[in-house]
Amino acid sequence: MSRDAWDQEAATFDDEPDHGLASPEVRSAWRDLLLSVLPAAPGRVADLGCGTGTLARLLVDEGYAVDGVDFSPEMIARARTKVPEARFVTADAATPPLDAGQYDAVLCRHVLWAMEDPAAALARWFDLLKPGGAAVLVEGRWSTDVGLTAAQTEQLLLTVSTEVQVIPLSRPDYWGKDITDERYLAKAYRV
Repeated sequence: MSRDAWDQEAATFDDEPDHGLASPEVRSAWRDLLLSVLPAAPGRVADLGCGTGTLARLLVDEGYAVDGVDFSPEMIARARTKVPEARFVTADAATPPLDAGQYDAVLCRHVLWAMEDPAAALARWFDLLKPGGAAVLVEGRWSTDVGLTAAQTEQLLLTVSTEVQVIPLSRPDYWGKDITDERYLAKAYRV
C-alpha cells in the first residue's frame, strides 16, 4: 500500500482488536506473549512499522525504551500522541534511520511480508541489534493469499541468524476472533 493509503487507514487502524488492543483480554495476550520473547526490561526496542504505536505503548508501560519507525506521517502523529515517552521517526521500515548496534530487540508486526526485498530488510534490522539481541517478527500468510508462511520467514531469518524459534499464534485471544489463516511469531538472535 502507498503512504497515502496508510495515512487514510490511520483513523480506523486501531478498530481491529489486535491493532488497538482495546480489549483487556487481547491486550493481556499480547503483553504476555511479548514479555515471554523479548529481552527483559529495561531494554531498548526498535518497533519497525509501528503504526499508531499500540505495541510501543504496551512496551513503554512495561519499562522498555522504544523507538518507532513508520512511513506514514499520520500513523506517526497518532503514535506520538499515544506514547509521548517514546521516540518516533517517519521513515521506511526497510531502511530505518536508527543507530546500528544499539537495540536489545527489533520488533515488527506484519511488516516483513510487505518489504520489497525482505532479505535486505532483515540484514539491516539485524545491524540494529546489539550482540545477543533478538529480532521478534509477527507475520502470517492470510486467507487473502498474501504474506509469508512460517517456513518462508524461517528461511529468511536463517540467512542472518543460526537459530530460529517459531511460535504459532492461532489462539483467538491474540486477534479478538477465531482465525483460519497461518499467523505466527518468529524469533532469532544476533550472534
